[in-house]
Amino acid sequence: MRRKLAAGNWKMNGLRSALGEVGILAADHLDPACEVVLCPPATLVRSMAKTCRENCVTIGAQDCHENSSGAHTGDISAEMLADAGAEYVILGHSERREAYDETDETVRNKAKAAWSAGLRAIICVGESASERKAANTLDIIGGQLAGSIPDAATGENLVIAYEPIWAIGTGLVPSIGDIGEVHDFIRMRLERRFGPGVGRSVRILYGGSMNAGNAADIVQVPNVDGGLIGGASLKAADFSKIITALNG
Repeated sequence: MRRKLAAGNWKMNGLRSALGEVGILAADHLDPACEVVLCPPATLVRSMAKTCRENCVTIGAQDCHENSSGAHTGDISAEMLADAGAEYVILGHSERREAYDETDETVRNKAKAAWSAGLRAIICVGESASERKAANTLDIIGGQLAGSIPDAATGENLVIAYEPIWAIGTGLVPSIGDIGEVHDFIRMRLERRFGPGVGRSVRILYGGSMNAGNAADIVQVPNVDGGLIGGASLKAADFSKIITALNG
């Protein structure tokens, strides 16, 4: 049985004054059925990890470099994130792929670095609006899965997040049928490549305008094992409702 996962991606939001939201969230969910992960900006990882040392919230990061150290001004290695208290790291988010020209190979190398540091990788895949309109969604997803996931994947070190690019932050959400089609396809590809044991143990999240109003319906779709939440994870009151939906 795969445990549901509610993962919050704060993106470039959050100052130290926002740490109080984490305490409120933890107080609302002392023993949740689902796993709760927050991925704040790198400046807050250490502080948030200390705050969450004895509650239900696990801390992740939003990116890492593929090398463990070196002359990479402004970058952060997986080892540094683990040292700061992170346990997860988001990799291959569409905003990174687009703004920084990250390729599948780059994402794969970052995943290897994350695993070497003991971090779990949340690898994102998703199609653009034009790709969906051209009926290329599954081809795009299949290529990203093949190129972005290293061979050493397990249900312990890997989470996949399906985020249709056109739905991120727009309020647009694919139909339940469309979400189900992609998640079933991802599961099939994982099982085909890694075998039924690993393929069925990897959690697949949905991201892209998931909120308190639609989370309960989306999480009922087969092979949807939780959500990667953006703006709705910034405030405890909003994220708490999504966690409650996943707990159901």
